[in-house]
Amino acid sequence: MKKSLFISLIFSLFFGEIFAQKSSSKVPQKDKNDILAVFAVQEKGWNEGNLEAYMQGYEKSDSLKFIGKSGITYGWQNTLDNYKRSYPDKASMGTLRLELVSMEKIDKKHIFVVGKWELLRPEKTNLKGYFTLIWKKINGKWLIIADHSS
Repeated sequence: MKKSLFISLIFSLFFGEIFAQKSSSKVPQKDKNDILAVFAVQEKGWNEGNLEAYMQGYEKSDSLKFIGKSGITYGWQNTLDNYKRSYPDKASMGTLRLELVSMEKIDKKHIFVVGKWELLRPEKTNLKGYFTLIWKKINGKWLIIADHSS
């Protein structure tokens, strides 16, 4: 009897933990919509050749982390400067498309996002890849605090 009670307790704790993780990882629709709205603003800014508008989706802080093929860049301004060096004009920027793959709630203030990006550039080679983002709710706004793009 004690053994079956112990086994039942272990199973309920184990499956209860799995259920708690799954239910807590669901992103509320309002938060999802808010983040997708930031994506739309970023795409619009990029596609207009306005990197400053694109960067409004990122936390304007020295603690921002951008991880790309060249390593880690720290800070909003440094990230913007890298974009300006890599994409000096509208032709090199092309047309950006962002696609959401998954979104998971980490806690009340953080959301983990995986997505795809694509740059369509008629006069150059098209580029595409994936990104992972950590978003943080700061003063009621969702902002990217870490970006790993490849």
